[in-house]
Amino acid sequence: MRKKIIILVLILTAGMQRLDAQKQPYMPGEKVTYQIRYGPVGSGKASIEINEASYRSEPVWHARVSGQTTGLADVIYKVRDTYESYIDPQTDLPVFCIRNIQEGRYRKYNEVGFDQRSRSDSTLVFSDLSGNHTAPKGLLDIVSCFYWFRKYYLASGVTPVPGETYEMTTWFADELYPIILKYKGKEVIRTRGGKIECHRFHPVTEVGRVFQTEEDMTMWFTADENFLPVKIRFDIFVGAFHVDMTSYEGLGAPLSFIEK
Repeated sequence: MRKKIIILVLILTAGMQRLDAQKQPYMPGEKVTYQIRYGPVGSGKASIEINEASYRSEPVWHARVSGQTTGLADVIYKVRDTYESYIDPQTDLPVFCIRNIQEGRYRKYNEVGFDQRSRSDSTLVFSDLSGNHTAPKGLLDIVSCFYWFRKYYLASGVTPVPGETYEMTTWFADELYPIILKYKGKEVIRTRGGKIECHRFHPVTEVGRVFQTEEDMTMWFTADENFLPVKIRFDIFVGAFHVDMTSYEGLGAPLSFIEK
């Protein structure tokens, strides 16, 4: 009996340590806006935000990523892209997502539902374009994986080691799409608010029509309690895209600037 009690205490203690390690780096009300720069005429703006909402009468967190061209680029290309994810706050997994693409004359709209509860070994996926699918358990979409990464990897309490990779399975463009991020180390980044220490990651990209190497995309997340993405860079065949944070609100903690 004493041995069973000791084992139970150890299990509970380990569980509490995991819960403590998985701190909440974001909350509803958080919103970040960015400026996009590309070449002499390429410009745009983007935002990512998360708020409280409901889906089928159940409380959820509604995350939304939007991007659009501005200025001369808007006259030439006119991009209006939106990705939305409705996330179960108890599991941090998506229950529904929307992909709404408007790029010039091109249009693409897709709604996808996720049943994460019915099966213990898989996720049921319901797409309005391609029908029903069976996918791996704990499936994410392209927006929820961003928040999942911040919480379960960056805020896990485990110090990342350069060279390590982090993988998440998502549903994107109506198919399974693995997201793999390779950690490179810490780096000080200059933002409009000042210099801030960040974690640098390279999402592994597919070499081909757009990218020349697997490390042609770089993301910087703040190395504080927020793990906020403050900068993204895409290096492609015809140049580079720069995505820089311009404003933020609703953060769980103040950003830890080194120099303002």
